[in-house]
Amino acid sequence: MATTQLSRAAYDRLHAEFEDLTTRGRIEVAQKIEAARLLGDLSENGDYHAAKDEQGHMEGRIRQLEYILESAEILEAGAEGVVAAGTIVTLVYDGDTPDMAERYLIGHMEEKTGEMDVMSPASPLGSALLGARLGDVVQYDAPNGTMRVKVIGVEAA
Repeated sequence: MATTQLSRAAYDRLHAEFEDLTTRGRIEVAQKIEAARLLGDLSENGDYHAAKDEQGHMEGRIRQLEYILESAEILEAGAEGVVAAGTIVTLVYDGDTPDMAERYLIGHMEEKTGEMDVMSPASPLGSALLGARLGDVVQYDAPNGTMRVKVIGVEAA
């Protein structure tokens, strides 16, 4: 089983979501299904079909969370100023100006909580950035050739 690298905050947030869905969520959906059943003919009952659809989506999310949590490797904060999973990195591509800088959260997609884009540490750029420090220039292989980026900011997420 492949591990899923998560920050402590993301792990705790996903665990809380899992607990909520497997307790309160399942009870609420079961109540919706029961209420819809009382309305009569199930073949043409939109409420019933909507509740069953909601149940299916919720169970899918529960299974997804279960897999993520079972395979999770919790990453502790790395050294200050060093790019690691769970850090926010600001970078600028070779030839671009500093006002064209891009910010990414390095980590699993489930780390995303706001508008910031998430970059997988397993991606070509993500893996090249791991261990880099402020001011370092790293290069990685992209489909259109070798790219170079300069790290202009590293902060804890």
